Amino acid sequence: MILRTEHLVKQYRKRRVVNDVSVNVQQGEIVGLLGPNGAGKTTTFYMVVGLISPDEGTIFLEDEDITRLPMYKRAQKGIGYLPQEASVFRRLTVEDNIKAVLEMTKLSKAEQKDKLEVLLEEFSLNRVRKNMGNVLSGGERRRTEIARALAVDPSFILLDEPFAGVDPIAVEDIQNIVSKLKQKNIGILITDHNVDETLGITDRAYLLFEGKLLKHGSPQELADDEMVRRVYLGQNFKLKR
Repeated sequence: MILRTEHLVKQYRKRRVVNDVSVNVQQGEIVGLLGPNGAGKTTTFYMVVGLISPDEGTIFLEDEDITRLPMYKRAQKGIGYLPQEASVFRRLTVEDNIKAVLEMTKLSKAEQKDKLEVLLEEFSLNRVRKNMGNVLSGGERRRTEIARALAVDPSFILLDEPFAGVDPIAVEDIQNIVSKLKQKNIGILITDHNVDETLGITDRAYLLFEGKLLKHGSPQELADDEMVRRVYLGQNFKLKR
């Protein structure tokens, strides 16, 4: 399955902040959406999520036009979204956070219980399962949010700044988790200002500049591109893989 955009345009006060942007992500791959501040990457990402409507262009899930579908309908079709800001229920325990989502699925009570245990184990959350959402570290919170997103078996997960507000030691943890999602044949679209961490795990990336697509390719292709270095990465950038 493929999630793709065709010729997206978004205009604010006569200024095209996104101008003819086409991107895609397939199941089982990690794709980055990068660019300096004001490049249009966040607006493009939010159009894919369903938070912003494009003025022109189309968003497809496989061959279905989902451009005007609200977020909850996109979620029902298998598109998960993790916002940058904390989305855990602060006054619920870790396990109750996950249970709250499992209860919305068609799984039986016994299946929900089994799935809960699998997710707690898989994301190393057993130790903190009884902890309230408001006492979790940045890494524990992110793991809880990702486990919760997986409760509904999505085909795609859209990650907004997954490395923001996370300790350096937890960055590697999150990179490993995102790689695990890929192994589950989930397609991942990431937008993040932390270019090192993002290019460190993506299969390919799109670089936006002044509202347009400047470059698309593997992390190495972006790192080797003179124009990309000049406008975004800097001349001393070294790719960490």
